[in-house]
Amino acid sequence: MHMRVLKHLGLFLAYAVLGIVVALLAVYIVYLRSYPELQRWHAVTLDAEFRAPDVSRVKTIDDYRRLEDGLFSQLREQVYGRVAPEDRRKLNRYSPGSLADPTGMDPDWNRTTVLTAPSPCGGALLLHGLSDSPYSMRGLAESLHARGFTTVALRLPGHGTAPSGLRKVRWEDLAAAVRLAARDLRARLGPNHPVYLVGYSAGAALAVEYALSQLRGEDLPQPAGLVLLSPAIGVSPAAALASWQGRLSGFPGLEKAAWTTVAPEFDPYKYGSFTVNAAEQVYRLTQQIGAHLSKLDAQGGVKRLPPILAFQSAADDTVSTTAVIDALFRRLASEGHELVLFDINRNAQAEPFYRPGVLEVRYGLLGGPPLPFDLTVLTNAGPETQEVIAIHRAANTTDTLRSATGLRWPREVFSLSHVALPFPPDDPVYGAGRPAVQRLIYLGSMGIHGERGLLALPVGDLIRLRHNPFFGYLEARVITFLGVAETRR
Repeated sequence: MHMRVLKHLGLFLAYAVLGIVVALLAVYIVYLRSYPELQRWHAVTLDAEFRAPDVSRVKTIDDYRRLEDGLFSQLREQVYGRVAPEDRRKLNRYSPGSLADPTGMDPDWNRTTVLTAPSPCGGALLLHGLSDSPYSMRGLAESLHARGFTTVALRLPGHGTAPSGLRKVRWEDLAAAVRLAARDLRARLGPNHPVYLVGYSAGAALAVEYALSQLRGEDLPQPAGLVLLSPAIGVSPAAALASWQGRLSGFPGLEKAAWTTVAPEFDPYKYGSFTVNAAEQVYRLTQQIGAHLSKLDAQGGVKRLPPILAFQSAADDTVSTTAVIDALFRRLASEGHELVLFDINRNAQAEPFYRPGVLEVRYGLLGGPPLPFDLTVLTNAGPETQEVIAIHRAANTTDTLRSATGLRWPREVFSLSHVALPFPPDDPVYGAGRPAVQRLIYLGSMGIHGERGLLALPVGDLIRLRHNPFFGYLEARVITFLGVAETRR
């Protein structure tokens, strides 16, 4: 009798769980139907894209760029050349001649861009973020080139073309492209000039993975230093579930399950739509970094990494600021690494609107036990001023040093953002002011108001800060760091 009751109970629980799963799937399908319809740029397959196995035939940056020529020819033919009449709008990136169409720009910063110095003092390989393009590294690439560096702003596979490029790409493809470019840049410069990796977001994670792989014995040119901007060291654990969602997209009628976001493509240098595969790949990349660190972490932390200079906003809705500190910097040996943290604007008269805990980020770092890395926090000089000071805390000490920076928070800005750090205020697309001659859409400080529901653009994109008012400080620190790293070499 007892066994019969248990059997019936087990069947009841099994049917209950099945019913819940079916109900959740039904709700999810209804949710997917609320997505906008997928367009050609969501579905097209551009088979000329670089993949990791291609390294047997694509060995140099020139080879890579020739492959890009074919890729962008496919993009022109299969996307730009087949846009439906109803999609030929002023704010459609794939509508030829629109305000968002970047194809007529020279250079084309959606493609790998090489700036060669006649007598280089060093080289920099610049790596953009997920769903971005080399344009996000333009400011630093041009700055370093003006100072005698040969710079390579690499277009990572799946990027700069159509958002469908992120449906199948793997992080190993991105890492293979980084290795190819690093080897080629080292060969171009010869053994006597330093090569640096400069990465933003997922590009920063790729730079860290590269350096850790080299440290673990992979035959790679050793970088002289790493510069990391908003590094994607930790992302939401929900990204681990992306593979299951992606599998649903293979069923007829569930193609939208391959996407976390289906949005208008109005940005000439960044995808508006985002795939679940992209989320899965950045999660897998962070797991790989964690595995490397665990194998290298000994008493006193990971040793012999190239010196790292990282910049991170205390307010970051894309990557985990805490993970940058705890999952990376706290695990490193005290060997000259530094983190620069941009605090929120504490005089923006927005304090009542902040989420709980936002104001506390800096205190755990400046007032806690000694850290194995140098820390600089840029923050308000006082509670009633827009002036910004730098509070520096040297590694393995509890003392802090305050110094003036000559910087001020713009009064209308309450924080930086994940997407802001690499862009200078004079950027013609994302900067602080509309350019005098507007060749492309301006997406910076738009400052528009009106009734909700009228705009085709996501409202959140309109308020998110897209440039760094402190870019000059970041730029100066990078230049100084590169000089220090060259001396150490």
